Amino acid sequence: MHILFRSLLAALALTLVSATFALAADQAASVAPKQARPSLLLAYGDVDIWDETGQIIKKGSGGDKMTLSDAAAQTPDPLEGWNRMWFGFNDKLYFWALKPVAQGYSFVVPERPRLWVHNFFHNLMFPVRFVSLVLQGKPDAAAVETSRFIGNTAFGLGGFADITADSKPYKPIGSTEKDLGLTFGYWGADNGLYLVWPFIGPSSGRDTLGYVGDYFLTPATYINPWYWSAGAKGYEKVNEVSLRIGDYETLKDASVDPYEAVRDAYLRNRFKKVND
Repeated sequence: MHILFRSLLAALALTLVSATFALAADQAASVAPKQARPSLLLAYGDVDIWDETGQIIKKGSGGDKMTLSDAAAQTPDPLEGWNRMWFGFNDKLYFWALKPVAQGYSFVVPERPRLWVHNFFHNLMFPVRFVSLVLQGKPDAAAVETSRFIGNTAFGLGGFADITADSKPYKPIGSTEKDLGLTFGYWGADNGLYLVWPFIGPSSGRDTLGYVGDYFLTPATYINPWYWSAGAKGYEKVNEVSLRIGDYETLKDASVDPYEAVRDAYLRNRFKKVND
């Protein structure tokens, strides 16, 4: 635990130095204020349950008509006891550890450098998006994603500045925010069963298999020694949470049963992303 803590601090210091260099070197290339809130994520997990407008995805108004999104949200939950246990664990992890650390971090580090760190890690995840797009048979989207990666890496100081944010592709290509779980869904695999994992958050049988593949496509996985890799991923998580403190609290306050609300919203949003 002591070694992991030291590695987390080292990763934090290294990234902050890089972000500070980016600020001094190229103010004009920084993220515009209108990008101050990247697409929202579940506070303690790696998966989003909000749509692109920042609204929690809820059941649509269709009367008695069952939509495909409704059907996706009815994914079997045979391990509800197990899932609720880990949901409670993640909930306490957020309020007792992750949120306090993120609040202290955001107090010390201004928002703009934290946004650059977000950009850097998003740029670093290019292999996951590229492979997923190729496997979905979308060469145009894969080419656009590649050009964004090259542009942000070469001219955005390694990805700290998202200089391609306002660039428009030559033709509409849809979202390039893909992963292997979405790729399996694109080719017809259903969710299987609903699952909740410690530290990760809500998932499904299909998305769990995809997450395993994403793990091996993530560059930070191959940082040696292992505790540097764990420290980098831990720092990324703290940085992400610092940008959206309060979102998870809003969801809990608005729900009679937060577990069911998160499950419903997660399954609906994954269905939406599969069909983007």
